[in-house]
Parts: sequence; C-alpha cells; structure tokens
Amino acid sequence: MILPHKKYKIALIGYRLSGGGSDKVMANLSVFFAQNNIDVHIIIVLDEVSYPYSGKLVNLGLLKNKSNGLFNKMKRLVSLRKYLKQNDFDFIIDFRFRTKVIQELILARFIYNTKTIFTVHSFLIDHYMPNNSWLTQLTYNYCYANVAITNQMEGLIVKKHQLNNVITISNPVNLEQIYEKCDEPITIDFEYIIAIGQYENNIKQFDKLILSYANSVLKDKQIHLVIVGEGDSKELKKAAKESNVSDFVHFLGYQNNPFKYLKNARFLVLSSKNEGMPNVILEALACGTPVVSFDCPCGPGEIISNLKNGILVEDQNIEKLTEAMNVMVGDEKLYQYCKQNAKESVTPFLLETIGKQWLDLMQINTI
Repeated sequence: MILPHKKYKIALIGYRLSGGGSDKVMANLSVFFAQNNIDVHIIIVLDEVSYPYSGKLVNLGLLKNKSNGLFNKMKRLVSLRKYLKQNDFDFIIDFRFRTKVIQELILARFIYNTKTIFTVHSFLIDHYMPNNSWLTQLTYNYCYANVAITNQMEGLIVKKHQLNNVITISNPVNLEQIYEKCDEPITIDFEYIIAIGQYENNIKQFDKLILSYANSVLKDKQIHLVIVGEGDSKELKKAAKESNVSDFVHFLGYQNNPFKYLKNARFLVLSSKNEGMPNVILEALACGTPVVSFDCPCGPGEIISNLKNGILVEDQNIEKLTEAMNVMVGDEKLYQYCKQNAKESVTPFLLETIGKQWLDLMQINTI
C-alpha cells in the first residue's frame, strides 16, 4: 500500500505584490510551489498587487487605515498571529525588508510559530538585519535559515554577524511569464537602449546614466535612451535638457509589461550604486538582450560574463560606462556574440532550477 504524499503548507510574507524585486521573487516562487503541489499562502502588508501569483492571498493592507496608528498596527499584528496559528504552516518565508529592530525580534521569536526562513535582498544588509551583531544573532540565529541572493552578500552577512545558518539561493527568472509577454507590440519607432528601475531615490543613478549617454556616440547614431520606472522625472528631465539630449531621452513611467521593451532594446544599461541581485538583468538576458552594467555590489558580477553576454564596467566609472556603450554600438561582431549568448546565460537562474534549491533547503520531496 502506497501512503498518500504529505501536502506541505507554506506562508510567503512580503510587503506587497508589486514594484519591488523581492516582491517579484515571492510571486515567482508562489507559482513554482503551487505547481509542485504545495499549499501556498501569500500574506502582504500593503494593498498593492500587480504581479502574477499562485495560491491564497491574505491582504493585511486592507486593514490599514489612513492614520496607521499604534492601534491599527496592533490590529494587523494580531490578525497575522491568528492566521499563522490557525493554519499550522510547515514553513514561513519572509521577503520583507526589516528595519524596526524590536518589531522584528518579536516577529521572529514569538509570532512566527514554525520553521522560518528570512531572505536578504540588498547589499545594504542593514535594511534586513540590525547593525548590532548581538541583536542580529538574537533575532536570526535561531531560525531555520537566512537566504542571501548572491555569494558576495552571504559572505558579508557571515563576516559581519557570524550567523551559522546563511545560504545563497539566487533570484529566479520565470521564462514562461516573460515569453508570454515579450512579443507584444510596442509603439516606439526608433532604435534605443533601455534602463529600468524606480527613481524615487538615486540608487539607480539615472542622472549619471543620462550624462554618460550624452557623452557617447549613441545620439549621433540616432539611438535613443528609454527609461522605464516609477517616480518624479522632473530632475531627470532637467538633466537631459542640460546635456542637450532631451529629444533622445524618454521616460515611459511604470509598465506592467516591461519585457516587450526589453526585447526590442539594443541593450540594457544598469548604472546603480548598489543592488541585491537585479532581476532586470536576468529579464533582459532572457529576452535575448545584452547588458552593460557597473560591476557594483552586488549581483551583476554573478550574472554577467564580461564580453560574453554583456560588458561589466569598473564600478562607478562613468567614463568607462560611456566607453562600454560606444563599444556595444561600434563593435557589431561583439554585440552579436553577446546577443547570441544572452538567453542561454540565464540557465542557472531558471525558476525550475532555483525552485528546486528552495525545495532542497526545506527538504521537501514533491515526487
């Protein structure tokens, strides 16, 4: 007699299902887990949903009022505790950034009532763990695992906080989702390069990218710069005007389907101060589009093979960034070589591969 296989139950906890890289990772993993007969519950704090997902959505953001006072926060915390207690999850995976030390200590040690995995999605690890190593150890050394998304990030966490339960699992790329959308038509009728990211702060450094673009040969070759993302573009438009490239720099705002723009771009440029593991690089390569990127901490150096699927540029060297863009439009043989290798280079990051690493970490056998 063959006994029925246990159906595992996992809670994925994040701030929202929209906008952020960690939110997209959570959404993609929900799809993978559901496909592998796991009962998935997604719990979000903010009422923002745009990414495709699988499983049951528990939207605590609907309980949030305008004042967001102490009573309202306690109400959501009690609701979370009650839901976790009622459902008896096998695992909880937390994708949120975590900066409120006491709150996170309470969650980790008293609210999360089963095997818990915390993820870290930025080189700025203080956004996820206290700067004080004693507090970090008190909060995170007792959980099931802490997952970093790059080897460099794992090394930084271990060196700084001496945690004994850190592992690297990279961000996944969902090819099926990308291929469904990348062939949709676009209305752009000129050749362009592309940059993607929010510009509510200056981490993406689009102002420096605009300057670098203005100093390149791209404008003379009638190759435009398209920037996709959320935020106030006033200052960036001013930078474009001051660099005399206003007619060549285009701000498309947030796009539900960035893949169609990625596929039709000549290449993607990433000019960030720092990253976690930029999904946009994986998505560009999956669309067959090479990448020019600063070798910033951290992520690009673990995805881009220099002169094979793109060009890695000395970190924060604007002149070298301009040179790399010039090479990608001036050396057609190199460009075509990078373009030819782009799709195959994301093989280690496919959702099936990364999802299997998550199953192995949790010792879940779905066969």
